[in-house]
Amino acid sequence: MNNTSVVLDGVSKHFKLKNHRSIKRMTVNLVTGRREINKFTALDQISFELDQGDTLGLLGLNGSGKSTLLKLVSGVMEPDEGKVLTRGRIAGLIEVGAGFHSELSGRENIFLNGAILGMTEAEIRRKFDSILAFSEMEQFLDSSVRHYSSGMFMRLAFAVAVHTDCDIFLIDEVLAVGDQPFKRKCMRKIGQLKEEGRTMIYVSHNPKQVLRLCERGIVLQAGRMAFEGTAEQAVKFIEYSVDDDDGEE
Repeated sequence: MNNTSVVLDGVSKHFKLKNHRSIKRMTVNLVTGRREINKFTALDQISFELDQGDTLGLLGLNGSGKSTLLKLVSGVMEPDEGKVLTRGRIAGLIEVGAGFHSELSGRENIFLNGAILGMTEAEIRRKFDSILAFSEMEQFLDSSVRHYSSGMFMRLAFAVAVHTDCDIFLIDEVLAVGDQPFKRKCMRKIGQLKEEGRTMIYVSHNPKQVLRLCERGIVLQAGRMAFEGTAEQAVKFIEYSVDDDDGEE
């Protein structure tokens, strides 16, 4: 296991559903014999391993469990069943605006977000000018981030994340926001991280991006692992599955 970077072994995650139990709903359930469902399984018995330097594209329709899986790997959540093991520092973007405080300025949030990602104050100060230059947010640096758009959040958060000396880089569908020139800049930077041998898990609905950045692919369907193989095979699998679903009546 010396070269193993990420291990998921029989991982499941459940969430409790909030039911608004009105008198009408309770009466209908009583008459029909229907039981209230108060638990949702977001991930069901997920197992895979990544070696250092592996690049994994995580594919699936909305609600398939992709973001939940990323949060488990990042340590934001813990599994209800199974084990998640990681080796090294983890960084990346799993949610636009995560790790930012709305009452603080962009400048202050660079230090806050960097600290959350494991950077020391000295390290952040040393990289501050490079982070700011990458984000292209100089004009808004001392403004409260409560006034930021989702694209502005993404610029600053991505700039901080890619300046972290991480071993594992996680990317959710954050590049769906922002302008095209900056997206291309981000893609080039992610490609650079790949060449440097970082382990990456990349969630995207864009097959071209997955094929460009990833060697392996996993497809999730309703919380279960429907396919595991090369990135090209995974893209073909999900495209076939979607086309097949569209053809059903």
